[in-house]
Amino acid sequence: MTVRRDFQEPARCRPDLVIGREELFAGAREQLASGGSVLLHGPAGIGKSTVLRALAEEYGATARTVLRCSATESESHLPFLALADLLGLVLDEVSTRLPAAQRTALESALTGRGESSLQRDGLALRLAVLSALRTLAAHGPVLVVADDLQWLDPASAELLGFAARRLEGTPVQLLCAVRTEGQESQEYDRHLRACPPGTLTVRLGPLSRTQVAQLLDHRGHGCLSRSTVREIHRTSGGNPFFALELGRALADSPTPPRPGEPLPVPTSLRALVLSRLDMLSVEARRTLLVASAGARPTPALLHAAGRENAEAECAQAAELGLLATEPDAPAVRFAHPLISAALYAEAPAHERRAAHAALSTAASDPIERARHLALATTGTDPEVAARLAEAAALARDRGAPSVAAQLGLLAARHTPADGAPSPEERRLTAAEDAITAGEVDLARDIAREVLARATVPADRVRAWMIVIDTAGHTMAEVDAVFPQALADAGDDPRLLALVHYQLAWRALIVEGDFTEAREAAAHAAELAARGRDRRTELLSLAFQAQTETLMGHPEAPRTIKRALKEPQDPRVAWHHNGAGSARFRWLVMGDQLAEARATVTALLREVRRRGSVESEVHFLRGLAETELRAGHCGRALELARDSLRLARDSGIGETASAMLTSLAEASGGDVDRALALAREAVDHAEEDGDQMYLSRALGALGYAQLVAGDPAGTVRSLRRVRTLELGLGITDPARGRWQGDLAEALVRTGEVAEAQDVIDVSREHALRLGRESVLAVLDRSEALVRAARGDLEAALAQLTSAQDRLGKLGYGLEEARAAFALARLRGSPQPGPAVFDEATRMFRRCRALPWLRQVDASLATPEPEPEPAAPEALDALHGLAAMERQVAALVMEGATNREIAARLFISVKTVEATLTRVYRKLGIRSRVDIVRLAAGHRAP
Repeated sequence: MTVRRDFQEPARCRPDLVIGREELFAGAREQLASGGSVLLHGPAGIGKSTVLRALAEEYGATARTVLRCSATESESHLPFLALADLLGLVLDEVSTRLPAAQRTALESALTGRGESSLQRDGLALRLAVLSALRTLAAHGPVLVVADDLQWLDPASAELLGFAARRLEGTPVQLLCAVRTEGQESQEYDRHLRACPPGTLTVRLGPLSRTQVAQLLDHRGHGCLSRSTVREIHRTSGGNPFFALELGRALADSPTPPRPGEPLPVPTSLRALVLSRLDMLSVEARRTLLVASAGARPTPALLHAAGRENAEAECAQAAELGLLATEPDAPAVRFAHPLISAALYAEAPAHERRAAHAALSTAASDPIERARHLALATTGTDPEVAARLAEAAALARDRGAPSVAAQLGLLAARHTPADGAPSPEERRLTAAEDAITAGEVDLARDIAREVLARATVPADRVRAWMIVIDTAGHTMAEVDAVFPQALADAGDDPRLLALVHYQLAWRALIVEGDFTEAREAAAHAAELAARGRDRRTELLSLAFQAQTETLMGHPEAPRTIKRALKEPQDPRVAWHHNGAGSARFRWLVMGDQLAEARATVTALLREVRRRGSVESEVHFLRGLAETELRAGHCGRALELARDSLRLARDSGIGETASAMLTSLAEASGGDVDRALALAREAVDHAEEDGDQMYLSRALGALGYAQLVAGDPAGTVRSLRRVRTLELGLGITDPARGRWQGDLAEALVRTGEVAEAQDVIDVSREHALRLGRESVLAVLDRSEALVRAARGDLEAALAQLTSAQDRLGKLGYGLEEARAAFALARLRGSPQPGPAVFDEATRMFRRCRALPWLRQVDASLATPEPEPEPAAPEALDALHGLAAMERQVAALVMEGATNREIAARLFISVKTVEATLTRVYRKLGIRSRVDIVRLAAGHRAP
């Protein structure tokens, strides 16, 4: 029998119920599955009830009886109310099994027909509750679900705690939630003592910014900009309830908050966080309003703003829990960011302006003074606009482009229509700052707003460029913009240069045509030079150099020199599409790893100083790639993960970062994660129509499949890369470095002729371009081809040479892979641990964990010394492909399919498929026939 089943939704927990709580949820699930109890706790709105309901849905189905209560503050004075919720519907079932005194006391408490109380019937009631739970448990598991324990009436709480402490050995579990403000709060201790022994306590903390974004998106607020989501996360403090209420208020609001102002706080949250505000004096409330308007309020700042009794008034607010008490900290900090936002939202507009006016003279920082002056001023004012523009430039120089964008928008709002610069120019500058800060949706909105009003061609073209820039690798979605931008540009070479520079990117990303992209970039550089726009000229030359480098074009070195020629524009020098980036790409492809590392490290340092998010994502990938080439797999993995985290947070470069992180995971982390990330990158590139990154993503997938022991999958993926790069016009094998992996996988699948063809074609280009590391990797792969064809001595010599050259070039992981291949050939047919010592040492030095696992797999199944197959038996296999001969020979030695897979580093499925082909070609039916074939040739 199951009673009080209030959970009518499907038993399977919906993913949205545990957004950001996956680890905590897994721990609670494990505790419940083992028969234990769980106590969830945390502050109001943190999601305790949500998680409790999800767990109850999942585990309620496994219990015979579910008892539930959910108290409220308004009912907490009613004695035995929670007990009635828990046991009211099972009273008839248990009462007949209770002793008379217990039955009378319990019925009186639950029905209210008597004068029962803990003072009068304490022992009988306590024993009655305990007996009732034991009676229910005698017929099957019991789950007690109690939410908001802090509001339980004292009598019910006492009785439930008494029983809980004595339920050990019975199938009764408690799943409870209680509001607490801190891990060490007295309320937490009191409720924990009332739970069964061994209860798992789970404290729910704030959500991350990414998790808040997921929650808002799931609840239908995915249209909010990333910058708005960031502000929601800051204001809510990561509290999911607060975040959802703020998101709903913003979605319902017809006018978004003005730049520099806090978010609008809905009435429901104002009442929740400001319930104690009425207890403040009028002057204390005004002091807190000034503090809420300031960016970093301190007692000294409040004094300078005219709040003479700031310390005493802040102390009064701290006693009421509105301010955090930190004796050693000089700042005035609100107990929760939402209190500050709600206090500001509650204040009348004239009081807010007065607070900003006071702070505009009190603040020491010129950026803060300008911001407060703007928020204290109504209407247009050229002087205020000029001060805001100066403050924006200062913020830009300090590496705070997001602040610069806000100040720029304020400057535009206060700029008269006939001002110079115009309001539209200042808005566009703010949009460009927003792009630098990674707030692409804000930039796009500003550009669209300008396009709706602007008539000046220069403003319109500039706005179109922002729209295209914010599209990123989804450039196909803004195809209709280009004709309009060209029409607005007219015959102005400066404006035409901007459009043709973006057309070059379109040719590369949308059309996948490197030749057209190169020509468009060269044309843009010529137009920019004619129009004396050095910035666009440098960007176009850098783009031309990048395409020539990837194409293996002979003009690449000369174009890089042109892009690096003085005079330089500092905005281009550190930009991810600038000449510095093109030079880094040339260095890393030309095996100059030490110089490439120094170059990209300096670029990364500069873009971090300037606050350029997109460039930071790009150069984090570049540094990770360099470390990966050098065999520093652990460091590469850290950098790649940082890049992916920042890319996902900003929505910039996610495909490229997922691809690079896949490579790093397959080399030094988790292969399953590498496969998942590579497939994600492939899906995104295909969805975006991005041919350039599709080939890179497929290359990462092929490598991960090779490390995972799936050579057939590697062949499928890398054959696609070969076809794509042929169509794109990419001839430099150092671009993706997939050729050696494809050749190795082809050898493993028995397609030796195609492997040799891949090597021959790639070697021709590598020789032409002087790609020494690529040549060494190709030699490593060719050695495997020779071994498959039976020329073991030549294979060993070629592998030894390849390993030595890779070591001298500084390619640690590739050197280790060559040592591993050598060990496998030298140790065949019975490799021992000593054979792999050098490869193991090298892989450990690289922290190449997946490759170390391959070494372990090769040693996992020690094999007895097999009787060698007779030459005649091997002659019978002459008509088979190389992989088929290897598999058949190992079957002759008595190896199992799993052992063969481990020896040849292929999957068991590949072994089975290969054997099927062997049976067909030899006209036999099973592996036993292969053994008989060998035995027949051995017989005298």
